[in-house]
Amino acid sequence: MPRPVTSRHILLYAASEADADVLYATGFFAPDPFVFIRTASGRRIYVMSDLEIDRARATSNAHRVLSMSHYTTLAKKRLRRTPAAGDIIAEVLGDLRIRRVEVPAGFACGVADRLRSRGITVHAAEGSLFPERVHKRADEVANIVRAMRATEAGMQCAIDLLRRARVRGGWVTLDGRRLTAEDVRRAANLEIFARGCMPAHTIVAPGKHGCDPHDTGSGPIRAGEPIIIDIFPRSEKTGYFADITRTVVKGTPRPGVRAMYDAVLAGQRGALRAIRHGARASDIHGAILALFEKRGFKTGKIDGRMQGFFHGTGHGLGLEIHEAPRIAMNDARLEAGMVVTVEPGLYYAGIGGVRIEDTVLVTRTGIRNLTHFPKFLEIP
Repeated sequence: MPRPVTSRHILLYAASEADADVLYATGFFAPDPFVFIRTASGRRIYVMSDLEIDRARATSNAHRVLSMSHYTTLAKKRLRRTPAAGDIIAEVLGDLRIRRVEVPAGFACGVADRLRSRGITVHAAEGSLFPERVHKRADEVANIVRAMRATEAGMQCAIDLLRRARVRGGWVTLDGRRLTAEDVRRAANLEIFARGCMPAHTIVAPGKHGCDPHDTGSGPIRAGEPIIIDIFPRSEKTGYFADITRTVVKGTPRPGVRAMYDAVLAGQRGALRAIRHGARASDIHGAILALFEKRGFKTGKIDGRMQGFFHGTGHGLGLEIHEAPRIAMNDARLEAGMVVTVEPGLYYAGIGGVRIEDTVLVTRTGIRNLTHFPKFLEIP
């Protein structure tokens, strides 16, 4: 769990199913906001509704679990009106003799204002309240690996569907009809869901859809066009994410696709070799840009839209799909214990997109690749 910080009281108020800091601090899933306090001495205090209080007392890591109803009643008596969340939290803090709290930068302004009106000093942290989140413990890595295995099973279902399909009249067909991006996405998502992970916005982006890196893709799939399949589900049990991307073609690749794929694969391999403790993110990203440029793949505005390689090389991954650090043109240095994605890509309007992504653990001397799924372009 997060290490105690002896100089500050930390206050969080959010639903742990939606807020990664609350889930990290508590390990307790709840769909509705609840109060979490970590005192300067490191004690963890929850304030829970009647709906959740018994479960929290039985299964959480809290040192104390307090009743939201009790403090709501106290606040109502004091104010002689229905109390807001900030009023209730102020009652809790008063009972604990806490007059100053540190909150995340995204803490609700209305709650903070109400606390201040009750004499509580509220300081919004400039950085992360839990900077240790950037370095993954062994159990966190294991959670990501389990999510990755489910994700790869979904990827395999997508690939198997494309393998069973046939090319007819320039289109990819199955059972007498044109196969669609929606068909492939459904196959992957159903398998992932069956393995205990929650897929969301899975990308199956054929042809022109692949030119926008976050276009989820739609419609019939043409033979020979690149299909970006990017899957990033969350474990229902642990809350940890996985992330993998492969680009494939059903049939013979159209002109230009093979050269793009080979360049992206070479760029990714170079990045995987370069990543280690102390490596500079800008060096890794810059080397890929240079390789692409050398191979004739320029990045910039072409015909009014960004084309080439115009996103970062990767990002941290854990309880959020996008965490620190970013591997891009920045000042970040990679450190042992970080889990990051490595996902260079190329995107051109006349061809489509190519992206290849693995998730890796940074070590002192290199990486441990958490992704096992093979890389290939053509599906016969």
